[in-house]
Formats: sequence, structure tokens, C-alpha cells
Amino acid sequence: MAGPHDRQARADCERARRSDGRPRREQRQRRSAQNTPEKRQSRNLQDERQDRQLPERRERRERKAARDNPDQSPRPKPRSPERRRRFDPSSYTSSERDSNPLSFDSLAKLDAYNEKISHQPQEKEQLLARTDRDRGHERRQKEKVASGRVLKDRAKHRPKSEYSRGKRRVVSGPLAEEGRVRRRGGYITEESGKKRFGRKCWISVLLVVLLLVILIPVGIYASKKHGGGGGTGGSSDDGPAPANDNLKGVDENDIPAAAKNTYLDPFTWYDTTDFNVTYTNDTVGGLPIMGLNTDWDDGTKANENVPSLDKKWSYGTMPIRGVNLGGWLSIEPFITPSFFQSYKSNQGIIDEYTLTKELGPQKAAKTLEKHYAMFIKEDDFQQIQAAGFDHVRIPYSYWAVTTYPGDPYVPKISWRYLLRAVEYCRKYGLRVSLDLHALPGSQNGWNHSGRQGAIGWLNGTDGDLNAQRSLDVHTQLSTFFAQPRYKNVITIYGLANEPKMIALPTSAVLDWETKAAAIVRKSGMQQYLAVGDGFLGLSKWKGQLSSVQNVILDVHQYTIFNKNQINYPHQKKIQYACQGWTDQMKQSVNVATGFGPTICGEWSQADTDCALYLNNVNTGSRWEGTLPTGDPTTSVTTPDCPPNGGTCSCDKANADPSSYSDDYKQWLMMYAEAQMASFEAGWGWFYWTWVTESATQWSWKAGMAAGILPKKTWQRDFNCTTNIPDFKNLPENY
Repeated sequence: MAGPHDRQARADCERARRSDGRPRREQRQRRSAQNTPEKRQSRNLQDERQDRQLPERRERRERKAARDNPDQSPRPKPRSPERRRRFDPSSYTSSERDSNPLSFDSLAKLDAYNEKISHQPQEKEQLLARTDRDRGHERRQKEKVASGRVLKDRAKHRPKSEYSRGKRRVVSGPLAEEGRVRRRGGYITEESGKKRFGRKCWISVLLVVLLLVILIPVGIYASKKHGGGGGTGGSSDDGPAPANDNLKGVDENDIPAAAKNTYLDPFTWYDTTDFNVTYTNDTVGGLPIMGLNTDWDDGTKANENVPSLDKKWSYGTMPIRGVNLGGWLSIEPFITPSFFQSYKSNQGIIDEYTLTKELGPQKAAKTLEKHYAMFIKEDDFQQIQAAGFDHVRIPYSYWAVTTYPGDPYVPKISWRYLLRAVEYCRKYGLRVSLDLHALPGSQNGWNHSGRQGAIGWLNGTDGDLNAQRSLDVHTQLSTFFAQPRYKNVITIYGLANEPKMIALPTSAVLDWETKAAAIVRKSGMQQYLAVGDGFLGLSKWKGQLSSVQNVILDVHQYTIFNKNQINYPHQKKIQYACQGWTDQMKQSVNVATGFGPTICGEWSQADTDCALYLNNVNTGSRWEGTLPTGDPTTSVTTPDCPPNGGTCSCDKANADPSSYSDDYKQWLMMYAEAQMASFEAGWGWFYWTWVTESATQWSWKAGMAAGILPKKTWQRDFNCTTNIPDFKNLPENY
């Protein structure tokens, strides 16, 4: 047991080692800064040299002390190497130990202590047998245990306010040198490089797993409830980003400075696939040809039942079997609800106008171009051809051509995707119907016209201005598409999609359409012109636009948007398609009783209006009676499913098609085939639409995959000539 002198000697030694006149915090910070691996190695080498020089240095100090202090007692003799091992300076981590020589008294006391313990033969024998490596290892292990106990004890007694202030301790010394500094939730060892998890980490992991177990099924259920399920494959982000390999042979310096970072700069395009990326600023009708390839071939036909593009199509005797590319170049919320689902209802993001305004010019351009590139690709046109279609109707908006002051729309980027789509149609022998879906000011006030709300075309303060702007747009478009390369592939040219003639003066709309037709003909286009029936009813069009040649009347037929039709029982809906619509088409297509050439430009097999956002963003449905529009003529606040059908619900209508009963699948197929037969009593039809993100009953692609639409447009089991089942086993409500 050590005596008081021994304890005093060790205390003096410790004070001398730790005290250099600076505060302890400053010492720790300085030591921490010096505890890099390189500096530790340097200090170890220095310590070895100093150990070898220690006897000589001590002797020099004693001679100097004797000269300076002749009256002081002589210094004790130097310790032997065995005695020096009892107090190894290298076992301390302080970088300041050599800058503080001990006093004579402290050294004398320390030597006396070492002299005493040197008489313990067993310990002396063990110490002599140790190598430097063994001593270092033992030292680190002892310091690890001791430091761990100190840290644990300090943490236990640390004041609560220290934690609440969020302060973190500056760690130095052996733990920092050896890489064993603790992290929140565990610690990382330098030797293993792995994080060892503590109790808090395991608790966090378990909580995350528990949340996933709860949230994933809920998310799947919500998706099926609101989306219509079915994996329609229409997400704008589907698939990898385009490789754009055709840019590799192009020098960026070939792009003029004035064109850099504009829509004419191919190095700013998200997708350059099948575009001609050689720069040109040539235009036709003021519209760029940048991106177009110089060669084309019209010798392809869509299928064995129709002529190739360079051969004449016998319209009126050969039915059109086409499909729309809705929600692509003109955004429609129910087709791509993902654009709108992330916003709160009070933000008012309900259409392309508010969406692009919210995103801002740069983000809107980036977001929508990715949608243009990914939502419809070349393989969609190949699949359209394989499904038996021979025509494609392409809706697009006026901002593909230009924008006006105050417009937030993304200008001109969709133009090149429209041109590429025409070339893909050409490649697969598909004839094109161009449809100007959105006009300046909005021709109907619906979200798919760009801006939901008031009609600003031929109506309101800027009604005439927007009407003239629309004519100017047609001047540019018709001049461009009058080029010889388009005379075979583009066969129908639409003037205005769904002008709301029940809210606009009929004469004003007809006058505008007459002017637009004259512009198109003057530009050199001889294709058929399509005009919408304006929801007046086919019978109201007899004798209209008689001065314009080669005009087709375009009607859009749906039972679900009419109060008196959505509640038809299953059997009656098919009967109405086979009889009502067929009779209307036959009457309209005959110039003696109706307008003349008539097509159905939009229809679907959906028997409810339950699809998410179909009736506008954040609104309900007629089916469930949750559609308060504020207008007594259109509001539906009580369920409008078939009478005596029980509770009306959208759950089953929006369910994944894999859950459909066999009776329901049979009905959906028969309802679709009945409409096809009906519209072919006129000039034919275009299904709305090819693909959606989630609404199965509005997507031909998804319906075909689910077995509720034909694999080929002409291969049908029902054509309205046989009896219609009563479907008594199929509930009238869902």
C-alpha cells in the first residue's frame, strides 16, 4: 500500500503533466487538434529518441543546476532502464509533456516511489518481458475501460440543462485517436468501419417497419379506390431517361449563340430520340422545322384491311377505327391525376393554367417536356397499330404554336413532339386527325381547354381578340401542314374541339368556323375539316356550313354526363347505344335528313362518372350524388345510379379490373362493341383514350389487357343484331 509520500509524488507528477498555465478546455482542444494519425506517429518517434537521450539530458540539466545553485542539494542519480520503465512518459497522450520539465523535488519523490515498487520481483519480471507493442496494447485497453467508465459516469450525473441546450462535447484523447468516438445510436470503430447499433437505433428501425406495414396497404387501397387500378402504364415517369445518343456526333459550337438554351437547342431537349438534331432555323408558316428528318415513306398500311397511306381512303364507305391520345399534349386531370394530387384543394391547382403558373416557367417546362417524352412513346404507336386501329386523333393546344401576354403555359416545346407523333403514325401506316383542343381564351371553360372557368373565346372583354388570335394560329398551322409531306398522313384537320355552343351565340361560332375554313383552304390544305357539334344535337346541324366543302361533323357521345342517361340499367344502356345512337348517326350522315359526313370523335365504355377528377379536380360524381356545381341545371346532390339499385358507390367502379366479375366484364365488352357498331353507321369513331394513369374504363390499352375490350378493333362478338341479355345477376349499383 503506497504511503503519503508516494501519493504526493504521483499528485505532483500529474499536476506538472497537466498544468502549463492554460485552462483545461484549451488544453483539450489543442490536444484534439494534434491527435491526427500523422502527428501521433511523429510523436511516437520523437518519444523513442527522447527515451534514448534521457540520461544525457538529465546529466546536462544536473550540471547546469549545480552551477546555478551551488547551495542546493545534489540531484539523485539517474534511474536504471528497469526503473525508468515504471514511469513511461509515452503512456500519456498529452502533447505538452516535454514542454514542462519536473522540479528537482518532484523528480526525487518520483524516483523514491519507483525505487520502492522496484522491489516487487514478479511485477519487475513481467515488465521486463514486455515489448513496446505489448505495453501499448495494454495501455490502450486500460484507457478504454477507464475512459468508458468516466464518460458513463459523467453522462449519468450531467445536468439536464446541458442536454436541453443541445450542446455537444468536444472529444479528444485516446477515444478520438483510436476512432471510438460515440455517435447517436451507436459508435463507429476505426478497425471495423461498421456502425454498431444501440438500443435507440433498434427502436427506430422497428418503428419504421411498423409504419411501412400500416401505410403500404393503405396506400394500395387508396390507389385502387380513387384511380381505377389496373396498371395502365401511363405514368409520366415510367421507364429510364432517354439516352440521346444522336447528340454524340453534334458539336455544341454549331448551335448559334442566339439559339442556345432555347427550344431550338437540341442540347436542352429532354428527349432527342428520332429527332434530327442538326441545327436549322428554317421555318414554314413561322413554325420551326427543327427536329424533322428530310425523308419519309407513305407506303405503309396499318393492317391488311386498309390501304397504305399513299392510296386513297374511301371515307363514308370504309369506317374509321381510331383512338385519341388524350391528356398528352393537352393536360387533362383525370387522365394524369398525378400532376394534381400533391396539391391541397385550397391551392386551386385544377388545370394546366394553374399548374404551370404554380410551377413557374423553368420547372413547368422541365416537368411537361418529360411528360411529353415519356407518356406517349414510339411503342405506343406500334401497339395502336397491333390493336387494329387505322387512325389516331391527336389533341394539342395553341401554346404549341405561340403564347400571349399573361399566359403561364409552356410555349412551343410540345410542337416538336406533335411533329414526331405524326412521323410515328406514318411509320405504322396510321392516318392522323389533328385536333386543336385548346384555343386562346378557352372555347368552353373546361379544364381540358387549358383553363377552367369563364369562356373567353367569342365571349367577354377579349372574346373577339381571342377569336382573331385563334384564326392567326390556324394561319400558321395550315401553312405548315400544307407541305407535300403531310398530304397523305394527315387526313382530318380539326378547327376547334367542343366549342360550347349551348353557351355561345351559334351564329358567331359558325361565322368563325367559316373564316377558319377559308384560311385553311387558302393555305393549300385540302384535307377534311372537322367541326364540333357544340352539344346542340345532331339534328340541329342540317344545312349548316353548306358553303364549305369536305367538312365532317364531330359528335362526342357519353351516357354518363347526362342526368337522364347515367341512371339507365345495364340492359337499357346497350339498347340505347344500339338503337338511339345508331338512328342519330344514320339520320345525320344523310344530307337529305342531316348534316352529312358525321363521326364520333370521342366515346368510352365507362358506365359511371366515378374516375378520379373526371368532373374536375377535387369534385365528386353524379353517380354518388356528390357534385354540387352551384348551377341548378348541372348540380347533382342525390345519387344518380340506376333506380332501386341500392346504395351508390364508386368503390367497385374504380376497382382493379382483376376484381371485376365475369358478368361485369361481359357487360363492359358488349357495351363497347355496341357503340362501335352504332358509330360505324356513320363515318366511324375515335375511342377516348389510348392510355391513362389509372382510369381503366377510359384506357383502351388497359381495357384490352383486362379483357374488357377487343384485341382487334374489328374482331367482335356483338354487333347489335342479336338479343341483349338482361344481366339480372349483375347489380345495378357498385
